[in-house]
Amino acid sequence: MGNSNYVRNLISTVIQSSDADNWDEAVNEWSVVGFDVDENAHGHCVCGQTNLYYLYTIHNNFNGNELEPIGSSCIKKFEREDLNVKVTTLEKQLNLLHALDNNQFIKLDSDYFSKKLLEYLFDNGAFEDRKYDPMINYQFMLDMFNQRRDPTELQQRKINAIIINNIIPYLRELEKSKTF
Repeated sequence: MGNSNYVRNLISTVIQSSDADNWDEAVNEWSVVGFDVDENAHGHCVCGQTNLYYLYTIHNNFNGNELEPIGSSCIKKFEREDLNVKVTTLEKQLNLLHALDNNQFIKLDSDYFSKKLLEYLFDNGAFEDRKYDPMINYQFMLDMFNQRRDPTELQQRKINAIIINNIIPYLRELEKSKTF
């Protein structure tokens, strides 16, 4: 895990706020429950690291303690795949919103999407639609994301329609409600 003061501070802070008295057990008590962005990157992690852009809140599922803000690099030190996926998914959603705010064309590629993000969007209702089966749209987007060649014109129109009619409204609603 490294020998920096930041890592020692992180370990100490997490253990003090956990029921467990050692790092290996303590890391399993936590989940990511909040997410914010400091546009000026002035955030300070619980470990002491400065200049954070992404600010997370983690919650101890055993005793109710919360630690905030904590940076994504410190969350990665927990070495838990579920937390890493959550962090990556939240950051990809934010990148999508920034692209929208900057009027960028959003392509179904790894700059904006991942398999995990598509799965997360599906699990959280982003593909819900009155006209189409959400599973069909999700599977289509996953197939298109995984394909090695460019989509046909018809496929690209469907990708664009799903992004515009499903994913963008879902992200805008999240943004308004601050429920990332």
